[in-house]
Amino acid sequence: MRREGSVGQMMTTRSYKIACIPGDGIGNEVVPEGQRVLEAAARRFGFNLGWTQFDWSCERYLKTGRMMPEDGLDQLRSFDSIYLGAVGFPGVPDHVSLWGLLIPIRRSFHQYINLRPVRLLAGVDTPLKGRKPGDIDFYVVRENNEGEYSEIGGRLYAGTPMEMALQQTIFTKTGCDRVMRYAFDLAMRRKKHVSSATKSNGIIHTMPFWDERFAAIGKEYPEVKTDQFHIDILTAHFVRNPHWFDVVVGSNLFGDILSDLGPAVVGSIGIAPGGNINPEKDYPSMFEPVHGSAPDIAGKGIANPIGQIWSGAMMLSHLGETEAAEAIEAAIAAVLADGSVRTPDLGGQATTSVLAQAIEKALG
Repeated sequence: MRREGSVGQMMTTRSYKIACIPGDGIGNEVVPEGQRVLEAAARRFGFNLGWTQFDWSCERYLKTGRMMPEDGLDQLRSFDSIYLGAVGFPGVPDHVSLWGLLIPIRRSFHQYINLRPVRLLAGVDTPLKGRKPGDIDFYVVRENNEGEYSEIGGRLYAGTPMEMALQQTIFTKTGCDRVMRYAFDLAMRRKKHVSSATKSNGIIHTMPFWDERFAAIGKEYPEVKTDQFHIDILTAHFVRNPHWFDVVVGSNLFGDILSDLGPAVVGSIGIAPGGNINPEKDYPSMFEPVHGSAPDIAGKGIANPIGQIWSGAMMLSHLGETEAAEAIEAAIAAVLADGSVRTPDLGGQATTSVLAQAIEKALG
């Protein structure tokens, strides 16, 4: 963050450098609308956002053989935050697009927290019978740097009947403890309840270790209620008993699954935000919606921009602009509750731009 002002004046104007990566598919449609709302919030609350656009994407990969240039991480290092649209498009294998852009950023910048709120808002129909706004309100805290998504492994005897693939899962004490402490700290500001996703009955080494670290960190927070569920029954409880949860912490794989299921039970993955966070702020954090690039609707102008806009609100909160973040969230809630402006995923006919304009107007 920079503070600017003329000579002799107090340096009071808050200014943030934001790297903007629209990426692929509908990312190119929802990101500009997210910027529109963030700029409106910046004007209202007296700070500046300086955007630098990057064309890093599958389209770039098809032209150059790389999702981002070799010095891409160095280019991003000086920014206060990263605003990402979506990654992935037909013609480029998913593991190429993911490991060529998203995962290197997450790991090189120690974005070891993936944070995704799950909240049922007025005006959004949930597939769960009898649930109303306020009944479902929790966070999924996903370990974002290690776990099941490691690079350690390989293949042997390719093209023969003996062909095999090996993938190593890596759990470290540091990696487990820091994501769990983050979850407990978050719960202390909420309903003081943390649930752990595990599978220690079937995964004999890593998950018992995860359970041990959860128990150890839990002892540091005697005010916080704890429980743990095997991942299979936990997914069932997300559907049958979502009101049980406050903060749910999981490994990279389990957190990934749960943070998609959570938005589904509250009505639309299109409104779901997410953050890849370096809590110490030693590196820029990155904010992106939960949804993907949706090539089936890309270019039609009907994608729901709320996930992108809400991710921007999370970015502002991380940067310290709490009032602006809360105002954006309130504007989203007001527009959804009104119900007159909806994109097709919510049962309406509005375009991406029209819905974003309604949220901008609701900011006041």
